Amino acid sequence: MNGLMSNDDKQIYSLLGICKKAGCIKAGEFMTEKTVKGGSAYLVIVASDSSDNTKKKFRNMTDFYNVPYREFGNKDGLGNCIGCEFRASLAVTNKGLADKLIEKISNIVK
Repeated sequence: MNGLMSNDDKQIYSLLGICKKAGCIKAGEFMTEKTVKGGSAYLVIVASDSSDNTKKKFRNMTDFYNVPYREFGNKDGLGNCIGCEFRASLAVTNKGLADKLIEKISNIVK
């Protein structure tokens, strides 16, 4: 995360860090898929710089399982904000935090 980020981006990354500390994040493609299929995901976030195949896979999966899907940030940013190396996808397992993230991401991605 760098100094060229908007305040909205910083707030979203910060909120993702809070989710991680609260134990409400499942990170990485395998865990994201497992969480969605297990019915405990309230939001899936896929990095904007992920491959088209990854984006399509999670768009189709979230449509089928009726889970909100958003593209945000980049792989390095998503990984850094949760204390990991790069991550292409995250699942949020807390409804309140997921709703707040959906609101924040929807405000900047129009």
